[in-house]
Amino acid sequence: MKKPDKPQLSEEQIAGIIDRALAEDISHGDVTSEAIIPPDLHAKATVLVKAAGVLAGAEVARQVFRRVDPSLEVAMLVKDGAAIQPGDVVATVSGRATSILKAERVALNFLQRLSGIASETARYVSETKEYNVRITETRKTTPGLRALEKYAVRLGGGQNHRFNLGDGVLIKDNHLAALRALGMSLAEIVARARQSAPEGMKVEVEVNTVAEAKAAIEGGADIIMLDNMSPDEMRRVMALTPPHVKTEASGGITLANVGAVAAAGVDFISVGALTHSVKALDISLELEPQTLRPLA
Repeated sequence: MKKPDKPQLSEEQIAGIIDRALAEDISHGDVTSEAIIPPDLHAKATVLVKAAGVLAGAEVARQVFRRVDPSLEVAMLVKDGAAIQPGDVVATVSGRATSILKAERVALNFLQRLSGIASETARYVSETKEYNVRITETRKTTPGLRALEKYAVRLGGGQNHRFNLGDGVLIKDNHLAALRALGMSLAEIVARARQSAPEGMKVEVEVNTVAEAKAAIEGGADIIMLDNMSPDEMRRVMALTPPHVKTEASGGITLANVGAVAAAGVDFISVGALTHSVKALDISLELEPQTLRPLA
């Protein structure tokens, strides 16, 4: 499990992602805007919030507009991580109307999805705030968007799990099935991982029963993932887990049951739904008619 990260993104991290998204949407131009909007028409647009949540992706959206047209003036009025409410204006964009329209969809796609992730994470964090537990996501992210989506989780108050397969040892059910077929016990598998893993790297193992948790601890696991266990089973595991071994609850976690899971005493709760099926936050871009005029 990674240590808490500061919710920051570098331009290098997101430049390639933005370029791919723009190529997907406007590599053949914007035939509608180009056909009917005068190329010298100036406009100002506001980015308007329509649902309560946590803002994420402001800098990404700003860079989208600027990469489409460096002459656009983009003012971000609300910072990432801020609580937002319906009616809030989080940004304004001024400049060539055709450029604003070309960038609109890609900029909003990033803002809506990342804000949805940050907002949902914040809900899970709020449901567990009375417990000493950290909410994390998983690697169930949108292909190519992992850095952005994990950033959004951090903005919502969560902590990041592994970024990739080289980021930590996590022995899951299929690893166990492969080695058990060779006659190895769970404790032997964990001990083998400890012996072979890079020096200093934590070893985590997924378990489904109290007996498996005990074997993982005996094998030297640093973290045990309690997969699809009930809160009662989790409490039984906690009773036999030494202080130096961390515990993570995973599988079937929802807003309805996350509080009960946290009350069992686990250190981490991983929620794949934070990234694999989150609902985008409703955010729109509106041109202000009174600002439409020919470019000087």
